[in-house]
Amino acid sequence: MRLLVVGRLSGQLASAVKMAMAHGAKVNHVERADQATEQLRRGQGADLLMVDYQLDIAALIAANENERITVPVVAFGVDADAREAAAAIKAGAKEFIPLPPDAELIAAVLSAVADDEKPMISADPSMKAVLQLADQVARSEASILITGESGVGKEVMARYLHEHSRRSERPFISVNCAAIPDNLLESELFGHEKGAFTGAVARRIGKFEEADGGTLLLDEISEMDARLQAKLLRAIQERVIDRVGGSKPVSVNIRIIATSNRDLARAVSEGTFREDLLYRLNVVNLRLPSLRERPGDIGVLADHFIKKYAAANGVPVRPISTQARQAIGAHRWPGNVRELENAMHRAVLLATGPEIDVDAIRLPDGQPLTPVSGMTGVASTGLENPYGGGVAARAAQAADAVTRSFVGQTVAAMEKTLILDTLTHCLGNRTHAANILGISIRTLRNKLNEYADEGAAIPAPQSGVSASGYAA
Repeated sequence: MRLLVVGRLSGQLASAVKMAMAHGAKVNHVERADQATEQLRRGQGADLLMVDYQLDIAALIAANENERITVPVVAFGVDADAREAAAAIKAGAKEFIPLPPDAELIAAVLSAVADDEKPMISADPSMKAVLQLADQVARSEASILITGESGVGKEVMARYLHEHSRRSERPFISVNCAAIPDNLLESELFGHEKGAFTGAVARRIGKFEEADGGTLLLDEISEMDARLQAKLLRAIQERVIDRVGGSKPVSVNIRIIATSNRDLARAVSEGTFREDLLYRLNVVNLRLPSLRERPGDIGVLADHFIKKYAAANGVPVRPISTQARQAIGAHRWPGNVRELENAMHRAVLLATGPEIDVDAIRLPDGQPLTPVSGMTGVASTGLENPYGGGVAARAAQAADAVTRSFVGQTVAAMEKTLILDTLTHCLGNRTHAANILGISIRTLRNKLNEYADEGAAIPAPQSGVSASGYAA
């Protein structure tokens, strides 16, 4: 993770920087806000800005937005009161870190922004087969398309490919195509020249040039606008880019890895994705199986996450009880590895005895796991379902009642119910709700705006541990 600290480097801030570096962050420092924007323009990118609350945070964010630079901001300060911290959040900061620094808070904030410490862990044969193919192609120059459901670990696989490539000593740059608005994504990718548009006061280097010599990950490539797809195709074919407002092409030497949780072949047939671009990206396809297709990974991943979050929260590592292990083996994990990770994070915090019992493993809304008898996870691991037939019978009855309640409703009404219920399940977290629903964040926001105009109550993001395991 790349961290840019903006402010005077006091002793307490220096301690915070050391803590960030201990968690794997690469830290740069400037004293003034305008110097931060200038560094970002020049291509010295950052995943997070950590800014002194006494600086004009709103002006810094506005200057970055004028240059079409999208980097989240976290404020920090010494002896700041609640009013000053609230003012920093109101100005646009995502979080406020008080100084003297707290190691756990620093770790949590860095993890919430960009967790680079996600090793590739697998014990299931189906996943090991994918890893074997990944090892075969990692050192090649071929473009790779990683597909699979949301939460299966597509970015983790992309990092694995980079780390095992001949470009491992060069930058790994990731761009989430779904999270950046269309009018900003072109500049984010290709950069721009001075005067290219209102607010472009200097040349800005884009992600293609930042990644020169290394790897560029285009996350959720299916969300890219058709016009940008054409420009991307040229960049891949000719290894040159055109900055917005530029008059001559710029050569780049990068390897492209793209991810998608959608069926791109269907997107081609629907006319929303270019067929020639798909062929260029899909030289090698790595399809990551869902967690329910790789039950052998559930236990080893759960153990890994328990150790990770016990260390992060300063609590002892507790083993998973036999009953809890059976329960996680029986759960479908629709959110895949991401959902399992968040559940284990909560379990570490909620467990009270010598073991992590089944009662500590909760869904995001606080409900216990409700496995269904005869599921793949239990059958393939040889574990019996610990829940009696009475529970299964009641679950079947409830499902039948719910199905009958659907009759007579319009498709639009059902869609609205599904979207709002999913958002409530995710504690208002838009990104995770969109992932579960299989739609883009842009589509979700449009739907929510439509429902709000109709007078519907829209769940707001809640504080505390959210569906992502971090502050919502």
